[in-house]
Amino acid sequence: MELPRRARGDELLVPGKMLALRARLRGLSARHDLTTVIVNAFDHRTRVLPFVLADTRLAPGGVRAIGSALADVGFHKTRIVLQQWNRNFSPQQMRLDGRIPDLFLVSSMHLHSAECDRLIREACQIEPDKRPLIMVGGPRIRYEPWHVFGGDRHAAWSADVAVTGEEYVFLDLLNVLLSMRADGESMRSVFHRARESGALDDVPGIVYANRSSRNGPIDELVDTGVQRLLGDMDELPSPVHGFTMLEAPSSAATLASQALPINRVKRHSPIAGIVMTAGCKFRCSYCPIPAYNQSQFRAKSGERIAEEIGQIAETFGIYHFFGADDNFFNNTKRTLDIAGTLAKKARDGRPFCKVRIGTEVTVHDTVGMRDHLPLIREAGFAAVWLGVEDMTATLVKKAQDKDKTELAFRLLRENNILPMPMMMHHDSQPLVTWKSNYGLLNQIRLLRKAGSITTQVMMLTPAPGSKFYENVFESGTAFSKAGDVTVEPHIMDGNYVVASKHARPWLKQINLLVAYTYFFNPIRFLSALVFSKSADVFSSAETRPAEEVKNYSRLKKLRRRFQLKLRAHLIDAGAQIYGMIGLAHTYRRTAGWAWRLFRSDIERHDRAPVSPIPMRGVGDKPSDHALPGTVNLRELGKVAVDGVPAPELAKTA
Repeated sequence: MELPRRARGDELLVPGKMLALRARLRGLSARHDLTTVIVNAFDHRTRVLPFVLADTRLAPGGVRAIGSALADVGFHKTRIVLQQWNRNFSPQQMRLDGRIPDLFLVSSMHLHSAECDRLIREACQIEPDKRPLIMVGGPRIRYEPWHVFGGDRHAAWSADVAVTGEEYVFLDLLNVLLSMRADGESMRSVFHRARESGALDDVPGIVYANRSSRNGPIDELVDTGVQRLLGDMDELPSPVHGFTMLEAPSSAATLASQALPINRVKRHSPIAGIVMTAGCKFRCSYCPIPAYNQSQFRAKSGERIAEEIGQIAETFGIYHFFGADDNFFNNTKRTLDIAGTLAKKARDGRPFCKVRIGTEVTVHDTVGMRDHLPLIREAGFAAVWLGVEDMTATLVKKAQDKDKTELAFRLLRENNILPMPMMMHHDSQPLVTWKSNYGLLNQIRLLRKAGSITTQVMMLTPAPGSKFYENVFESGTAFSKAGDVTVEPHIMDGNYVVASKHARPWLKQINLLVAYTYFFNPIRFLSALVFSKSADVFSSAETRPAEEVKNYSRLKKLRRRFQLKLRAHLIDAGAQIYGMIGLAHTYRRTAGWAWRLFRSDIERHDRAPVSPIPMRGVGDKPSDHALPGTVNLRELGKVAVDGVPAPELAKTA
């Protein structure tokens, strides 16, 4: 089920509201000495292509954004723990500024559910009078917030609140709590008072548990509705602070006395994620992004993005950036504002002339931007990840086809931008076809020929929050078990076949491995050293002052051209090495699943998972984040149904 849209005209915050909230919190922070630990949940079993290696070399933007927001309003006693780097971290042993933190925040994707729940369970084992306020957010919580409340009414562990929105929602909730907090009162205590007084209901974008007694079973979950989105993204706090709060990589269960030193940040996170735009005009049935953004497209200004990049480059020496964009080319005017500003900065020299940026786009919009690609490249965009999905548009139609895809790749390569295709395999697509481009390997071959130095191939998997989600379960497409092994969240990433109507689903799993092996192998590595598909992502104009290049001697220009050509070959060969290392991990983790699908009976879901705990909205409204079929005690009138009292209905929901 897609998230509902707020009333027309009410989707966005009033301009200036975020700035006013930040100013108010700065006034409150002087009276509150808060310590906060933020954890990015990470399940190491998810380390397969195309994420392996890169997943530990980039500090995630979500936790950095929350850390930066806290620092911006005056709460500098904050530490960010990445489970990618700190696998053994234990909430029970965490101490910051010599004490158990006041706030314990967890951010999680659906893939990392097991670790997210473990972190919450451990935090709940802290003595009740010392326990921090537990707040959980991230992509997993946006669509299925009930998961972090223990799984049933009587669970021994539960988060205190789930934040289903962005930074504004978190700061708005913090503002409510600090406005009510008495001197020396714990954050958990003031949260309970705010809940009982109804003050939390005025914060759209959160879900909390209602209980008859403070430590009793959960009666129901209260959903305050879909968030209002921040329209002017320039009002966000600078994300630079987040890098100064990172916990250094360690095998210890405790926190270090100091955060990772500034001069060591680049060593562990040589790539910085940045938010430039949000939203996409396409409405693919398998994608939750358009509904989450309430059909809005938002972007930072070019000047704001340049400011962030400049600060990060000069402070930490990081020159490689990845834009967390849904479709960077979605709006031509916004794109040109960003690209034009960055290109002007690059002409002026360092640090922008050294900056390299990657982002996500679509084939259709890339062709539409053909006249502006030289400017895009001059701005520092060296690689773009294209949602090709299926070149024949049999599965997904985003105005792409074979000719348009090849044209997009040619245009990018002519402008020295690396095209990085993202493919999607499906039940009706064979591995190979003759005299057509429908087969998976046929399409990968065409993409390699067109200039791709890497590729991503995934199986269509049900994504929470998408239109496609419920139908996959209700149609019996989604697997619940293979033999005696339950389908767990850590394998629902598109690398494992967990939803298929194919008579031999194990064959689909083999196809994924064959596709990657066809693309990443020793023969292609050797070939890349001679016949590179890489664009020259470095040019003399970017690495030398313009006048110096103009005055190069013929010999010097030839030598420079040779250096650039050699670098292009090394980039292509390096991508092959990267792919083969990742492929080894992928075989190790997914080949066993293919064998299990081959030899075991497969059990299938017959309905989408719903909250086992009753959910409702504020007052008599239904919950915006509950799937159809979730019990709502107020709708039942809190009366007996078929002789079962309402409190008992919650137990059996």
